[in-house]
Amino acid sequence: MTETVTIVGLEYPEILSPGAIEFIVALDREFGARRVQLLERRRRRQVARTDDLDFLPSTADVRGDESWRVAPPAPGLIDRRVEITGPPERKMTINALNSGAKVWMADFEDALSPTWQNVVEGQLWLRQALDGVLDYTAPDGKRYVIGAELPTIMVRPRGWHLPEAHLRIGGRAISASLFDFGLYFFHCAQRQLDRGSGPYFYLPKLESHLEARLWNDVFVFAQEHLGIPRGTIRATVLIETIPAAFEMDEILYELREHSAGLNAGRWDYLFSMIKNRPDVVLPERSQITMTAPFMRAYTELLVKTCHRRGAHAIGGMAAVVPSREPVAAKRALNQVRQDKRREVGDGFDGSWVAHPGLVETCREVFDQWLGTEPHQIVRRRDEVHVTASELLDVKTTGVQVSEVALRTNASVALRYIAAWLGGRGAVALNGLMEDAATAEICRAQLWQWIATGTPTDYGVPVNAALVSRMLREEVDVLSETGALDEDGARRFGQARTLLTVLLTERNCPEFLTLPAYLRHLSGSAGTPARATIAA
Repeated sequence: MTETVTIVGLEYPEILSPGAIEFIVALDREFGARRVQLLERRRRRQVARTDDLDFLPSTADVRGDESWRVAPPAPGLIDRRVEITGPPERKMTINALNSGAKVWMADFEDALSPTWQNVVEGQLWLRQALDGVLDYTAPDGKRYVIGAELPTIMVRPRGWHLPEAHLRIGGRAISASLFDFGLYFFHCAQRQLDRGSGPYFYLPKLESHLEARLWNDVFVFAQEHLGIPRGTIRATVLIETIPAAFEMDEILYELREHSAGLNAGRWDYLFSMIKNRPDVVLPERSQITMTAPFMRAYTELLVKTCHRRGAHAIGGMAAVVPSREPVAAKRALNQVRQDKRREVGDGFDGSWVAHPGLVETCREVFDQWLGTEPHQIVRRRDEVHVTASELLDVKTTGVQVSEVALRTNASVALRYIAAWLGGRGAVALNGLMEDAATAEICRAQLWQWIATGTPTDYGVPVNAALVSRMLREEVDVLSETGALDEDGARRFGQARTLLTVLLTERNCPEFLTLPAYLRHLSGSAGTPARATIAA
């Protein structure tokens, strides 16, 4: 029996070598069907909504057993007080690696627009960085090179729900998760070990411990297949969906020999709340702070769960882009400082920043609290007791939406999608580094406000026509000011059409990146290459 493997796009033989493709095909053969089954389980669970969301009776023994712990922190993952995130683009990779952060998360998911070029070249830049040969020369002639001392590199592959349609096996698109993981592991696992660390990952968008179990089985298979010692891989799971918040113990348990802890992905968590509880209307995102009851319960439980099991708890994203205006810069950094003080005071062992200019501020806060200690896992937080009702305690009666909030959400969603369609996945807008997660919360809130007819503070219920007018006005202003060339006008037209469709669906569309991804496929370059391998 044979399978035809088709690459739709440029071939990139340096990365897409025969051995790498064979490894990815082996992963797909072993785990592709289980992935599809788990995604179907997600869909069935979504239809049921959250009426029965609770801690699982079937896994009570895992939660109640005090004896088990995750593996001790791996080399390079002991002190994680500041982690910087960003797409593995050439210049941004160099800047992140030179930022002074303890860890860099190379993000193939929320911060990367998954064009074929971005995805495959991202793998190439990572390999070159580990080889110490990555550099970049800007159009103005300025040269960027990586320093001698690199932070620990972690990779976030795309989520289980996403396909990589440029690599097809028998005409079927492969899992983007297996593609991203497989390429990096094949090329860089041994390189990481040679540098004294290992192949480390962040796992996004999980909704159950069964999905964590699938990842663990992938890890075991990959290590055995390539002769890497079992337990070398470590992974931090982002708790960024409501269902996963009820299965934190179970997720750590499934990954315990490969676990590097949990992370509080705040924006996707809000997005998940809207998808799972469309009847509960949330106010604009700037008003939903981490002190809101349901957000407080979620983060407190995360820290307690991690420390009880000997795992790192990593805090949320500081997305501020430092301003060049002194007063605005000082105000923004003070906000970041207060947010990080809350996190370290709650017991988090580290936190995320989206810009190199925030590394020093975040490090100062954690240095003041931790001193010379690498983390605070010894703080078990035994006084914390979180119930299911507290995780769902969203008190939002009397929500009104301001015109500013409507326009801000419409503008961010529209501008981000247009940039994403143009190949940019991390976009600075209004002083914040926006990515797919923040765009999702913006468009999901718009959908929810339209679906429920949420009143505005000027007496008009939110409706599709009102939001459509705001989107049109946004494009008109950009066109009148000459900000859009022909390509930009086309992308904004596509973004506006896509967003309009998403906002008028009867049910909240699961992910905007799924329909948006279809736009990328029509722009793939190169002649398809075909190879036939033994199945």
